[in-house]
Parts: sequence; structure tokens; C-alpha cells
Amino acid sequence: MSNQPTKNSSDKKELFRVIKYTLVAASAGIIQFGTFALFTEVFGLTDWWLSYLPSLILSVLWNFTINRKYTFKSASNVPIAMVKVAVFYLIFTPLSTIFGDWLQGAGWDGYVIEIVVMILNFVLEFLYQRFFVFKDSIDSAVPSVKVEADSEDAIIVDKD
Repeated sequence: MSNQPTKNSSDKKELFRVIKYTLVAASAGIIQFGTFALFTEVFGLTDWWLSYLPSLILSVLWNFTINRKYTFKSASNVPIAMVKVAVFYLIFTPLSTIFGDWLQGAGWDGYVIEIVVMILNFVLEFLYQRFFVFKDSIDSAVPSVKVEADSEDAIIVDKD
């Protein structure tokens, strides 16, 4: 019998990865939507993009940090991965800001624009991170372990 993972097990692993990404992205979405509402309602910013940009930045920082560690389990060089994600946002941010500003000018509600742009970001960023940023380093992180030695025999305890 081969030690190679079966197609079915890798499909299940990938489905679980998509589910984890979706949950993390949902938490990032809460951060983004919440800070967007804060800037719009509390600080009174009426231009969509003035609330969108800071909320996007906070969401991206959260999403990248959590997904790198738990979804993609990547041990790759963090600064290089961050630069790759920054390149994505150097393209996505101006395009989504122009698009959202155009929709606001066409009479769309700022919250509806935010949801549309968040859905676009969710799909595009998953594909970008999965197939470019972490492509060669998925599941490369080694679980951290703690060694407990009460006697001559050491016991290895998985901390994760």
C-alpha cells in the first residue's frame, strides 16, 4: 500500500481549506464592515472610499495573518509572502476604489457597494493566495512541540 495521499483525501483536505478560508474571511469581513460602519456613521465620512480604505487595510492584515498560519499552514518567508499580497492590493485597491466610487456616483448605497467589493475580494484573494502566494508552501509549517522531561524519558506534547 502506498503512503501517497489519495485523491479523495486531498479533495477533503482542500474542501476543509476552503471552509477555513471562508470562516477567516468572514471574520475579516466583520472587521472590514464594522470599521467601514464606524468611519461612515461615527466619523461621518460620506465619501465611500474614505471609509473603505482604512477598513480594507485592517481586514487585509487580519486575513493574511490568520490564513497564513491556520488555513495554508505556510512556513514560507513571511516578508516575501507579504510583498506578494501587497502586489495584489496595489492592483485590487485602486481598481475597487474607482469601481466603488463610480457605483456611488451612480446612486448605489455605500453599504451595498462594500458588500459587492468584499465578495469580489473574497474570491480573488483566495485564488491569488492559494495558487500564487502559498502555492509551494502549503502545509509546510511544522507543528510546534513542547518537550517535557520529568525523568530520563522525554515526552513530546503537541501544543497545537
